[in-house]
Amino acid sequence: MATAQAQALQTTYIYKGKTRKGKPIQGETKGTSIAMVRAQLLQQGIAATQVRKKPKPLFGGSKPIKPADIATFTRQMATMMKAGVPLVQSFEIVADGADKQSLKDVIFDVRDTVASGTSFATALKRHPKYFDELFCNLVEAGEHAGSLESMLDRIATYKEKTEALKTKIRKALTYPAVVILVAIVVTGILLVKVVPVFATTFEGFGADLPAFTQLVLRISEVAQKYWLAVLAAVIAIGFGFQQGRKRSERFAYLVDKYALKLPIVGNILYEAIVARFARTLSTTFAAGVPLVESLSSVAGAAGNAIYRNAILKVRDDVTAGVQLNTAMRGTQRFPVLVLQMTAIGEESGSLDEMLAKTADHYEASVDNAVDNLTTLLEPMIMAVLGILVGCLMVAMYLPIFQLGNVI
Repeated sequence: MATAQAQALQTTYIYKGKTRKGKPIQGETKGTSIAMVRAQLLQQGIAATQVRKKPKPLFGGSKPIKPADIATFTRQMATMMKAGVPLVQSFEIVADGADKQSLKDVIFDVRDTVASGTSFATALKRHPKYFDELFCNLVEAGEHAGSLESMLDRIATYKEKTEALKTKIRKALTYPAVVILVAIVVTGILLVKVVPVFATTFEGFGADLPAFTQLVLRISEVAQKYWLAVLAAVIAIGFGFQQGRKRSERFAYLVDKYALKLPIVGNILYEAIVARFARTLSTTFAAGVPLVESLSSVAGAAGNAIYRNAILKVRDDVTAGVQLNTAMRGTQRFPVLVLQMTAIGEESGSLDEMLAKTADHYEASVDNAVDNLTTLLEPMIMAVLGILVGCLMVAMYLPIFQLGNVI
């Protein structure tokens, strides 16, 4: 309890000083007071000449740390350590090259914790928001095996491929969503701003308007009266959906279940989940993590409630003595290729290699599917937009054309 309170009271300090060899050094560290920071630096062999609190930015704050930033940090740390640079110095080099101040703060905190004698994995566990249980377990396995540099390289590869896969999925979902949103906004502007101008003109015609035009005018009247309520409802539904998925396991389960049944997109999500499963299990198993523990980590990284439950069932079956491929087959959630590659890997003793090849296959499949989807959707969406705007224009000009015929 006292330790947690002390950590909560820590402040970031900027220091300048010299090492035992007289080399100038500067950086950041955390502490509860200037005296404490000076004592910590002295223990690290740094004679501080200046220590002061780090000033806060006047406007806004530091940019948030994204998973891609953690992947870059891991790759840089792996490169530094493979080059023979000591761990603590590697932190300083990587932090100096970081663009985001928030990432610098995290790296310096990990560095100071490691410099005080704590293990790398334990230092990372102080920041669970950025380093999940899987990441920390892999680092811990690397430290115990004495192969931290190769383990960091493996983690970096895993993070890079995982983020690349997520980017592809976002690409598949974002493009049509943005175009649909633009279509809705354009249609709303036409109904609220443009159609009423035509409606005023039509009032002096003294003749019955075409049915199609009357329908559009009624829709415009509803849009003018209730557009604010509709906008508020859309925002409320979006917020409620997000919170419901976070707070209700049942709701999240149903969302993930029906997402996999969506046309085209559902198959992309399915292959992405399979690729993530194979990549994560390959990485953890190759790191020497026991299979049961690996499956627990894989379940947490599945990204889908359906497959999280399926993987946990596989874990329970494997714990009971069932072979991995047999347990996977029992869930009826994995494709035949994955089952066959897993069986071959178990028989040949190269499960990690077989799973890595499986992950490569499905990642390439997702990449191709996303490219094909984008190519297919572009003309379809343009056609829909053209028809939508064209119908509105026809509805507005149709009475004018009919008036010309009458004259």
